[in-house]
Amino acid sequence: MDVLSDVITVMRTGQPRSARMAWHAPWAQQFASVPGAAGFQIILQGPCWLILPDTDPVPLAAGDVVFRPHGRGHTLADSPATPPATPVCDPNDPQALKRYAADTTGAPAGTGVTATVTLCGAYELDPARAHPLLHDLPELIHLPAHLGRHPELRATVDLLGAELERPRLGTDAIVPALLDTLLLHILRTWLDQQPTPPAATGWAAALNDPTTTTALQAIHRDPARPWTVATLAAEAGLSRAPFARRFTTLLGQPPLTYLTWWRMTTAARLLRESDAPLSAIAAKVGYTSEFAFANAFKRQYGTAPGRYRRAE
Repeated sequence: MDVLSDVITVMRTGQPRSARMAWHAPWAQQFASVPGAAGFQIILQGPCWLILPDTDPVPLAAGDVVFRPHGRGHTLADSPATPPATPVCDPNDPQALKRYAADTTGAPAGTGVTATVTLCGAYELDPARAHPLLHDLPELIHLPAHLGRHPELRATVDLLGAELERPRLGTDAIVPALLDTLLLHILRTWLDQQPTPPAATGWAAALNDPTTTTALQAIHRDPARPWTVATLAAEAGLSRAPFARRFTTLLGQPPLTYLTWWRMTTAARLLRESDAPLSAIAAKVGYTSEFAFANAFKRQYGTAPGRYRRAE
């Protein structure tokens, strides 16, 4: 798979959760911090405010997408002056989402008060397999609606909103797929907006740099290959020294350090999600010796592969 798809695959655990909610002023709802999760809010209709600790309230409008990649709490409200209702909503609790989705908050329908309609949800992530890209993401990604911009993101939001508003046969299969698609489009859109080298470093800059991306794609496409700095440089179309310097400058680690980390991360996922023997997993991540693989895995995770698998 490509780098961004792999990032999502290794971090995701369980099913993503979402709900469509309608709010009538006055209303304010606090959403709990959820360690090990990433949350989103999408404004389908009407204005509202995003209220975060230690920062000014952020006005939101229909079409806006808000992504909280580190699972920090926040409040949505019709006005910054409206006190939050209780209880706090836990986006990672499917029963809480069902309860809120079944009700509308504030003034009853038919009173002339325009509803604000939102989509909220959460993705469960495994902190033990968190990709460095996630650490590079800011506390808040706010993608304002702009006519004609981000058409794939908007199309996904429209499809997801329609499925949640009018569930039909197949909805239980369609919604998780759309939530995965939504997450990828949010990250794509944010990455596209970031400055490119040499103005920036970090994962956003690396994924906007064709040379570094080519090397990363090679590592992710075939982690079992006996890569060296020289062969990765050749794949990226540079000589060895300039490539190593460029990769390390952008990502803060040498190419072979990242290669080893990715191999061990892939192995951890295979140990938890398959019953393949250790020898097969070792081969899939580039180790001809099960002993060498076990030693490398223990250096990364502090425990032997078999014990890691049994601890699930």
